[in-house]
Amino acid sequence: MRQIMVRYRVKEGREAENEALVRAVYEELASVQPEGFRYATFRFDERSFMHVAFIEEDGPGPLPGLAVFQAFTRDIGERCEEPAVVTDLHKVGSYRL
Repeated sequence: MRQIMVRYRVKEGREAENEALVRAVYEELASVQPEGFRYATFRFDERSFMHVAFIEEDGPGPLPGLAVFQAFTRDIGERCEEPAVVTDLHKVGSYRL
């Protein structure tokens, strides 16, 4: 299983735009319901976001193949004050996760 965390900070005034794009990704995921994939997005202050993906099989997972995710990532660099940092996570322990 691959576990990935992506975090970034959007520019002031771009919070609602980013959140709307994120919500569109979740709408598409609910529609296609990819197997072996879990995904969550969190805000930890007004402009900072963190996405966590759990992918059961090797490979990039279903997100890159979704047009709505491509729209989300298309101008992510322009929306961000701090660029996205992608981290592969290695589980030490968990409870119900």
